[in-house]
Amino acid sequence: MSEPKTPTPTPPSDTYKGWVFKWTNYLKGYQRRWFVLSNGLLSYYRTQAEMGHTCRGTINLATATITVDDACNFVISNGGAQTYHLKASCEVERQRWITALELAKAKAARMQPESDDSGDDFSSSAPVAPGQGGGSHNSEVQSALRTLGSKVQDLSTCNDLISKHGSALQRSLSELDSLRLTGEAADKIRQVTERATLFRITSNAMINACRDFLTLAQTHSKRWQKALQAEREQRVRLEETLEQLAKQHNHLERAFRGASQANASADNKSADGPGKGEASDEDDDNEFFDAMEEAPEFITVPADPQLHKRSSSNVSGFNTEMCSDDQSLNEEPLVINQESPSQELVPLKKRRTRIPDKPNYSLNLWSIMKNCIGKELSKIPMPVNFNEPISMLQRLSEDLEYHELLDKAAKCHSSLEQMCYVAAFSVSSYSTTVYRTGKPFNPLLGETYELDRQRESGYRSLCEQVSHHPPAAAHHVISDRGWTLRQEITVASKFRGKYLSIMPLGTIHAIFGKSNNHYTWKKVTTTVHNIIVGKLWIDQSGEIDIVNHTTGDRCHLKFAPYSYFSRDVARKVTGVVMDKDGKAHYVLSGTWDEKMEFSRVMQSSRGGENGTEGKQKTVYQTLKAREVWRRNPLPEGAETMYYFTALALTLNEPEEGVAPTDSRRRPDQRLMEDGRWEEANAEKQRLEEKQRSARREREREAANQRTASQSEEAVDEDSLTDPSLKNAPHDNYQAMWFDSCTDEVTGDQVHIYKGGYWETKDRGSWEGCANIF
Repeated sequence: MSEPKTPTPTPPSDTYKGWVFKWTNYLKGYQRRWFVLSNGLLSYYRTQAEMGHTCRGTINLATATITVDDACNFVISNGGAQTYHLKASCEVERQRWITALELAKAKAARMQPESDDSGDDFSSSAPVAPGQGGGSHNSEVQSALRTLGSKVQDLSTCNDLISKHGSALQRSLSELDSLRLTGEAADKIRQVTERATLFRITSNAMINACRDFLTLAQTHSKRWQKALQAEREQRVRLEETLEQLAKQHNHLERAFRGASQANASADNKSADGPGKGEASDEDDDNEFFDAMEEAPEFITVPADPQLHKRSSSNVSGFNTEMCSDDQSLNEEPLVINQESPSQELVPLKKRRTRIPDKPNYSLNLWSIMKNCIGKELSKIPMPVNFNEPISMLQRLSEDLEYHELLDKAAKCHSSLEQMCYVAAFSVSSYSTTVYRTGKPFNPLLGETYELDRQRESGYRSLCEQVSHHPPAAAHHVISDRGWTLRQEITVASKFRGKYLSIMPLGTIHAIFGKSNNHYTWKKVTTTVHNIIVGKLWIDQSGEIDIVNHTTGDRCHLKFAPYSYFSRDVARKVTGVVMDKDGKAHYVLSGTWDEKMEFSRVMQSSRGGENGTEGKQKTVYQTLKAREVWRRNPLPEGAETMYYFTALALTLNEPEEGVAPTDSRRRPDQRLMEDGRWEEANAEKQRLEEKQRSARREREREAANQRTASQSEEAVDEDSLTDPSLKNAPHDNYQAMWFDSCTDEVTGDQVHIYKGGYWETKDRGSWEGCANIF
């Protein structure tokens, strides 16, 4: 199908036209439509011929949002029923449309306040709010109306002049025709007469068109005035409603404050307890009334007020507890941990906020990976062109970006509410992956990474690469605010041709000292799509079961995989917090790249629409949803810095006093961050060969030790029961800061921090560390 001429990159006027493919439905898919952008309105037609009589749809850009999906696709939505999914013929064409749409949207947004104020001129009874610049807008509108009026008068004068001069010209030509001239003069007069006739017909057509336009404009002007007046009245009603809601909100806050104080006094005076409890129930009944959005596995509806009153004692205790926690978290500064009020504040270290921009080096991924289908990704020699300048140990430390969730969890009195914060923390670790398509450096065996944020955030983190095949990293975090986090992650990955699957194996442990609650969970599968062609994008999918081994509470989280045909929001996460008896107490919902909310469950029942495999969904009646986590915005210019977060930008910052095996000292990673990628590739090969030589040396030492400690008969006896022992390589490597042992909770063989690192750092003696760089 041939495409029309490409529109100019920068439209010289407010009008922009062209063919764009628009999504219609699942049967027909994308269909070509003629789009016209004019005066802040985007309209579309099936063909150009329809522009004169049939418009298929129009969207106002002043209130619309414009988002880009990939190289050619973009979406325009006004937040209501109108959403256009569009696809340009190429990336350049899409960018031209985006530029034109953004310019038109900005101009429409600037013109919108003027058009809102201009409505006051049509209704003198509508007052202008003081301090809003109404006078200046009115003067501008009056000036514009006067200009338009004068132009209409000019058109009317021109109309009269054309009619007058046209009649005079016709009379003169009639007089010339009556002279009965012959020859060449008669032919000339005849030509002039024909042209004058054509001119008169054209002038009459233009006059009629101007008259029709004026009539149409006057008719629509009245209609627009009525619509504008209706919108103004609606805005006034909304403002009045908002004011009433604000008053009710203040009243409810005062009533709740009084009820909380009454409950506090009721604890000291047991005789007054029942009366105070009823007052608190009424406040809770007014406070919580909304329902969270529907999740795929269950349905939530607003809690019945009568049900709310029936469970008054539980709700009252829950509400008082949560609000006291929130208040303490908001008022208590979590930046500096002071042991005593008289302790002097030491100024915190200023961290960097930028790294060198990513060079524009191109490399064909398919040319490298086409021979690696089905192999383990960690065994494929990959150039640094596909990396980001941090190691897997540093990427693992990024899980602590939202450590405040664990700080809040440590303050919770309810284990079920604590579970909500732990669940939100488990989801938050994926928020940084939505734009991060670069691969972290595979750590060398014995490589370590410390993240000391004790002064700023109260925690210290240490990672060590404890195994090379399979690659495994042990991680231990201790916080002054009452929690400990440890994990050992082994990454298994398979390249499937079109996509890459990364399966983190291992268990994460979170232990809270005050309550002695011990939580465990695992990570979900990460999938990198469009390996062969297209723009890389990442999805998270799978299920997480968070278990409190102290109380038996559980939380089941489901990460919905992306589906082209799904109506749900992308990257959706849903979950339910249950006690040891399986009773639901909280419902969680959100997205792993944006935010998570949780709601208290008042009642649950089987019903609603049938789910998958004919099973009925569970209907939960919930209180008002509360936001528990929201993603931090990316720093300015993140697109040129590997889409690093503010924390990720500081991870590879040079720091004195760290171990010689720390990832900050890794030369190939440092060269890559500085933009010297060719040198980084050469250095990476040197380090990998050095690691292989060290492994061969350890295997030789292990073989010599076996030979010296065992007799020849013992070796033959073992080989009879296990023939693989004859030729199997043995590596006697032992981690520096972690001991291999059996986990008491899961029963797995794991590495647990044995201590000594931070004491060694304080002494400044690193004699026992291996030379791996």
